[in-house]
Amino acid sequence: MADRGIAGRTGGTGIASAVMKRASLWRRARTLLAVGGARQRLVAEAAFALLVARIALLVVPFPRLAARWGVLLPVGDPGLTPPEALDAAAVETAQAIGWAVTATASVMPFKAVCMQQAVAARAMLARRGVASVLHYGAGRDDKGALVAHAWLDAAGVKVTGYPIAAGIAEIGAFVPQP
Repeated sequence: MADRGIAGRTGGTGIASAVMKRASLWRRARTLLAVGGARQRLVAEAAFALLVARIALLVVPFPRLAARWGVLLPVGDPGLTPPEALDAAAVETAQAIGWAVTATASVMPFKAVCMQQAVAARAMLARRGVASVLHYGAGRDDKGALVAHAWLDAAGVKVTGYPIAAGIAEIGAFVPQP
């Protein structure tokens, strides 16, 4: 049998996997320390927002959560018009929040899926007065299994959940209540 390396012999678990994961976390921690105070605070806020989103999605009934997200409009609804263009500061804020949530999601001690990321980013944007639209879609994966996906945008800025897989069709979007 050919030698497949330590990770190959252990099936990706065990000591080799733990060492590689620790090295990856250390590399990410060094990157975080190099990005500056404002981005570090944004990452801390994103971690907290992701945790709150996870707990809310596990504990709070979905209709109650959905009511807080705004009005659910189906695809093609005339009320689902493109939001007004954001000023340069709001665009920068939306991009920074997208970066922070996406980067932080990969190192959370739980799997922070697309819905948690979209909900967390939406809350962070709302605290800063930036309106966003939370899109929800479904489709089938390569094996034919039903999959769902959530993504967030703020006036054309792709905040979280992008790129969207080819098999996902939008079902509707939560828009802020007027």
